[in-house]
Amino acid sequence: MANLKVTLKRSLIGRPQKQHNAIQSLGLTKKIGSHNVVKDNELSRKTIEVVKHLVEVEEVSE
Repeated sequence: MANLKVTLKRSLIGRPQKQHNAIQSLGLTKKIGSHNVVKDNELSRKTIEVVKHLVEVEEVSE
């Protein structure tokens, strides 16, 4: 199974609480440029969909 590298590219200032929670559940901090590797599954894809305008997603091999 592949993994996804998620990087925060835009600020969370003025964003709804739902988007703050999604960023936190992806394991990202509030700092721009923070990144985390998450498993590519349905739950993480749906979470990324909520904040797709704030993050950059790359597929990485294990």
